[in-house]
Amino acid sequence: MILYNVTVNVEDDVHLEWLKWMREIHIPQVMATGYFLEHKICRLLVEEESGTTYTIQYACASMDDYHEYVEKHAAGLQKEHATKFANKFVAFRSLMEVL
Repeated sequence: MILYNVTVNVEDDVHLEWLKWMREIHIPQVMATGYFLEHKICRLLVEEESGTTYTIQYACASMDDYHEYVEKHAAGLQKEHATKFANKFVAFRSLMEVL
């Protein structure tokens, strides 16, 4: 199983709006692509200088599924997120293999 992890630090003035949008709009859109089996959204329990940090983890069955998702859907979904919360977040992505 492959975990696609997105770590996002969101500015305090929009983090509740961001969290609502992620739960109600963005994550359902990602899941609707059919490439992921499950997801989790977590809040990091560390004190930040600013903002709140979240991780969103999506599980897929194979690297082929992940690559197909990236090829067909990722850019559009990421652009929508970047437009809606422009200059209010920083994000990085990582891939992990569940052993």
